[in-house]
Amino acid sequence: MTTEELVKLPIAELVDMGICPTCLNRETNGGVYGDDSKLRIYEDKDIDCLFVANPRAKGHMSIISKTHYHDMSEAPDELNEKIVRFAKQFMIAIKQIYGCERVYMCTMCDGANNHYHIQLIPRYKDEKRGSTNFVKPRIEYVFDKEKTEKMKEYINNYSKKEN
Repeated sequence: MTTEELVKLPIAELVDMGICPTCLNRETNGGVYGDDSKLRIYEDKDIDCLFVANPRAKGHMSIISKTHYHDMSEAPDELNEKIVRFAKQFMIAIKQIYGCERVYMCTMCDGANNHYHIQLIPRYKDEKRGSTNFVKPRIEYVFDKEKTEKMKEYINNYSKKEN
């Protein structure tokens, strides 16, 4: 099957075929998910940090390992530690910049060839507390240039201290 044919397949079918949609999207400059450059907040050799394209709340983010691991238990400790450190900083930034009350962290990675990732899901003051925030309806992503730039500035300052 050609690359052009692959990018037209449903994501679940790609995963069932053992093809990583995230890697295929990178290889095809957005052929699977589209251009995600406005979503990306930070990237280095280990992780990719971006807003979720179909978020459960404004400010919903994902931190993705660039190496294929099914979940946290398979990833090296150094990577897990880095992801948790960055997650903490993103949680602080999301609360400050988006004005939410809490940020929940979860991980769920399905599929044979996938990237372990965590999600940071904001909960706002007018929303009920609890686990239902992990499954609240998805909304349309709305690009906010000012908040995106603030998030990038915050995490880039942190990453300079980290290195």
